[in-house]
Amino acid sequence: MKSFRFLAISTRGFASKPVVDWTRPGNVLSLEQKQFYKKNGFLLVRNCVAREDLKKYEDRFNAICERKVKPPASMLVMKDVLIAKKVTPDSIDTITKVQDFAEEPVLFSYCEHPHVTNVVRDLIGSSPATRIQAMHTMLINKPPDTGKQTSRHPMHQDLIYFPWRPEDLTICAWTAMEKINKKNGCLQVVPGSQTEGLKAHGYPDWEGGVNKAYYAIKDYDMSLPREYVEMEAGDTVFFHPNLFHGSGTNRSDGFRKAISCHYANYDHTKYIDVKGTVQEETADQIVDIIRKHPQRYSVKPSQEVTFELSWRLRSRPVHHDGKENL
Repeated sequence: MKSFRFLAISTRGFASKPVVDWTRPGNVLSLEQKQFYKKNGFLLVRNCVAREDLKKYEDRFNAICERKVKPPASMLVMKDVLIAKKVTPDSIDTITKVQDFAEEPVLFSYCEHPHVTNVVRDLIGSSPATRIQAMHTMLINKPPDTGKQTSRHPMHQDLIYFPWRPEDLTICAWTAMEKINKKNGCLQVVPGSQTEGLKAHGYPDWEGGVNKAYYAIKDYDMSLPREYVEMEAGDTVFFHPNLFHGSGTNRSDGFRKAISCHYANYDHTKYIDVKGTVQEETADQIVDIIRKHPQRYSVKPSQEVTFELSWRLRSRPVHHDGKENL
């Protein structure tokens, strides 16, 4: 599966030549799989994560929701925007997402899973020894839709949230924890859209509102052909941060769960200044969130809160102890 188009710009401190060799098979992926990724911006790997591992993550999520396990202070526990407006106790039925679980050992073990990281290194690295960083972590508990369609996720690009480059050396691993199909809101992707560049994003005009920093591509062309990524438990889709993607409403009677991690190539990725770009508004929103919750993110009194710092505080090395870069 061939993935990214390379934008290695040496004048910005990035690698002066491509990091990934798209002419050869990877350590675990075939040449055809790498080429598929490069062309389409995503790759589905079946049976990537074992069911016993998925049960471990689900049990931990349930324990956190039921307050049997205290989550780390840095982890964000979220509710659907409509659920959040009601007075409800924390439970599996009210928590729709946990985010930033880098300090939660059981959930973070997903980010270190060798079946996941081996694929990641094939797609954003040069060898099995490539150092990678877990940048963004989530476990999504997509609720049955209330009729307001707040369970859907508009088409967007993850890069709108990320102030580092090159984007070709960042990737998301997204693992189904149960059967995921059109009915319960599977991922929808636009193959090849990762070559389109980063688009302007804004808040979708939805009844009932949306959570802060919940963005959609502005003036999105609904006629673009999309593919529905239906998955079985343990299947993992790996996708580029510029890929147009979203998910539909959950029209089933139950919640649908998935766990994910965005990775960056630790040695060849650099932070950038997003001022004056389509990411500036996102940066302001994220910085505002961090400033309102300095203890959650371990912000020191002397530290200036910036978009870059917000990610430095949340990222974590995977299988290495690097401290000088991301």
